[in-house]
Amino acid sequence: MATITTAYKGDMLFLTKIGNHSLLTDVPAAMGGKDRAPTPPELFIASLGTCVGALVAQYCGRNGINIDDMTVDVDFKKADQPTRLTDLMVTINMPNASCQDREAAIRRVAEYCPVHQTIVTLEGIQFAIFDRDHPMPTQAETQSI
Repeated sequence: MATITTAYKGDMLFLTKIGNHSLLTDVPAAMGGKDRAPTPPELFIASLGTCVGALVAQYCGRNGINIDDMTVDVDFKKADQPTRLTDLMVTINMPNASCQDREAAIRRVAEYCPVHQTIVTLEGIQFAIFDRDHPMPTQAETQSI
């Protein structure tokens, strides 16, 4: 299982380590954020747009479809009770391509994005909480289980 670690840095700012990369995340102003970095929902939406864009660019590159100036927009709404993102709409704009005869194939490629597949097939998320009295097991302890 791959792990990405996010650490609280104080003042509602978070630092996430992703392999050799670091990413700051702030929270919405209503939660005490100060617009210093994207919010978690914005990163979630960005990951969907980037994933779709990468797969479409790869497909188009292999099939001679011009992707110069391609953009991927992801529109969404926010709902309450429970707070969540809804009505996601992905728009792929390829202003320098003619792809009507490949539109269905491009749509299938976009839908194959792992972020999209996770959204549409997610059955649940598990949570584990550790504290001073019940610390997180070390890697060696985890491997011996």
